[in-house]
Amino acid sequence: MCRLFIGADPALWESVSRSVRIDGVVTSVRLERFFWDKLGAIAERDGLSVTQLISRLYRESIDAGHDLGNFTSFLRVCCGRFLALQADGDIPPERAISGLDARAILERERRRAAAALHA
Repeated sequence: MCRLFIGADPALWESVSRSVRIDGVVTSVRLERFFWDKLGAIAERDGLSVTQLISRLYRESIDAGHDLGNFTSFLRVCCGRFLALQADGDIPPERAISGLDARAILERERRRAAAALHA
């Protein structure tokens, strides 16, 4: 089982720092190359740069009242959710994420989680 993970290209877990401007403030974000690649794939779907995506995620999270004390962890979870939602068929290939019905997707996700608890 572990061969699938340990046999991967070591460059995937190489940490890379990038400077990004969020609301006019330049900050450094350090993530593994794997996550930068996934953020790039997410951003590309909506015609955004990675910096634009990160800034948008930050602003919308703050507007929703989230505490982003560990913003890099939040970005990693966003990448994981993107992959999980793709695997579950909730994010169709090549479709802009901004055009998806987030409420419906979240409701389907809640129903799957509830069904799994009762199985």
